[in-house]
Amino acid sequence: MAIDHETEMTDAEVDAFLARHETGVLSLARADEPYAIPISYGYDADDRLFYMRMVSTPDSEKRAFLGSDPGARLVVYDEQESTYRSVIVTGILEDIPPSELTPDQIAQYGDTKRPLFEIWADGKRELDIELYRLTPESVNGRRTEVHRGETT
Repeated sequence: MAIDHETEMTDAEVDAFLARHETGVLSLARADEPYAIPISYGYDADDRLFYMRMVSTPDSEKRAFLGSDPGARLVVYDEQESTYRSVIVTGILEDIPPSELTPDQIAQYGDTKRPLFEIWADGKRELDIELYRLTPESVNGRRTEVHRGETT
């Protein structure tokens, strides 16, 4: 497989791509420890903000990382035929108290379709649901065309 062509996506292409998808991988770090999880997000293209609903248990690794105010990186990607697209977002992940939510933010959280609470082994009463906003410091999209022909 050889890369035929690689280009940066325009802001409009990035916004359309992020609006079309609903899941990605969120990576957090503290000290020398990395942590990555699949997440669902809502995306506000006008303000370029991401909204996430995080579910954790009291003693979970996720809660420990979220409580340390980590820097964040969100990766959203797909493959269609011979084209790979990816967007990498770095920024600040902020806990949003429910009392501070605006109607527009509530609509964005409604777009975060996962997690499905029924898949958790622990009872729902044991789960803590927190709302977060990712404010990007950088947003970079790339489109890569590949050639899958035989090599000799």
